[in-house]
Amino acid sequence: MNAKERVLSGMRPTGRLHLGHYFGVLKNWVKMQESFECFYMSSDLHALTTDYEDTSKIDESTYEMVADWITAGINPNQAVIFKQSKVLQHSELFLILSMITPLGWLERCPTYKEQIKEIKNKDLNNYGFLGYPVLMAADILLYKASLVPVGEDQLAHLELTREIARRFNNFYGNVLIEPKECLTNTSRLVGLDGRKMSKSYGNTILLGEEDDVLKEKVRAMFTDPLKIKKDDIGHPEGCVVFSFHKMFNRDYIKRQNECKAGSVGCVLCKKELMEILSEFMRPFTVKRKEVIADKDYLQKIIDEGNQKAREVAQKTMIELRAVLKF
Repeated sequence: MNAKERVLSGMRPTGRLHLGHYFGVLKNWVKMQESFECFYMSSDLHALTTDYEDTSKIDESTYEMVADWITAGINPNQAVIFKQSKVLQHSELFLILSMITPLGWLERCPTYKEQIKEIKNKDLNNYGFLGYPVLMAADILLYKASLVPVGEDQLAHLELTREIARRFNNFYGNVLIEPKECLTNTSRLVGLDGRKMSKSYGNTILLGEEDDVLKEKVRAMFTDPLKIKKDDIGHPEGCVVFSFHKMFNRDYIKRQNECKAGSVGCVLCKKELMEILSEFMRPFTVKRKEVIADKDYLQKIIDEGNQKAREVAQKTMIELRAVLKF
């Protein structure tokens, strides 16, 4: 891959991040910043699509999220960290692309259909929610990003971005770049209860979790319901504690065999996991305390990133306004 290729990715600012974010996204972001020109965005305009009734927490959530990015290893000297709403060209391009995007494309979007069914506590019958894939397309196309790190569940969104780019280019000239997917090799980390780790489920371990809280969460992890006594035969493949051992413990095969043989109990298994996770988390906890304590430092990073992002975005919009005859 060409080292000069540009990458655009972002997250909605919903507060602190957890280990699922770290293994699912952030580790890959850290790796990519070494080889590509990376733009990492706090997607606060996207947050409005579902949280439009109360915007009071978005700014603070952005600080918390960016602190986690830096804790995880995102380097502001290598990657551009910026806030979506501070680059007005996002809104401008979103409006323009909205004019040419067929309604049927948005109504067929699989994520739109799924979330309309699943999210019952919010009124999502608004244009912003229906049109958020167009805003996502604007985010990517504005920076002429040739690569977008996505999971397989997001491929439909990226294909829609390419379709919008092709439609624009067919109307006005070959200006927009059709981005390629960069499929991420992610390790799926389950939550404390065995479901997907998610703040909405309340089953997370935060990045930089305090040691006493971390250990209490391990104590509360679900274990094999059929293993009541230490010498009962265990079923590690269905045990949340073992899933963490498999991720963090180099000797997980030994633990697996001992569990199946009934030679180790769940209490000891949890105790060992506490120590392993505590050692893993310690450097993150220390670094995060330093970063989040200095809001001026975080604001400086965001302000500088906003300026760099505006410069790139404005160049793109000058080209687009020219082909639009504006």
